[in-house]
Amino acid sequence: MGLASHLGPWLLGTVKNTTGTTAGTLRNMGATVVAQSIPVLYTDITAATYAFTIPAGSQILTASFNTTVAYATTTPTYALLANGTAINTASNGSVFTNTGVVQLALGNNNAAGAALCANVGTTDAIITFTQANVTATSGAGVLTLTYVVRQSDGTYVSTAFTA
Repeated sequence: MGLASHLGPWLLGTVKNTTGTTAGTLRNMGATVVAQSIPVLYTDITAATYAFTIPAGSQILTASFNTTVAYATTTPTYALLANGTAINTASNGSVFTNTGVVQLALGNNNAAGAALCANVGTTDAIITFTQANVTATSGAGVLTLTYVVRQSDGTYVSTAFTA
């Protein structure tokens, strides 16, 4: 399997522009959803551990943590930040003491976090995380962020056509 890069957004569908009012003539293209993942250990407890950089204009859809080694603590918590602004509620509690996938609630802690999930802005967004589990003696997992690549202004398609 090979890797390829593409300067997004990558649109899929058969009709790019609406030319009528019936199916087959209405715009049906959408941008693809992409993801990045990073392994996390219980020792990654710095103030803001680097996770990902996502393209300007992206819309953050989900964040999940797949606990592969249960945390040996009762209250591990995760906070995700986009360019230093929190985008989730950090108190995720004891769910990390079991193995499996946990969805992290996004955009529900403040208006700025919700706005960043809708559009990370006109420059690339650096995604960092903090975890508060200072009493942990073990624990590991994979943090995954899914998002839609859009243009730096947050649109999928240019507003003006250029040939």
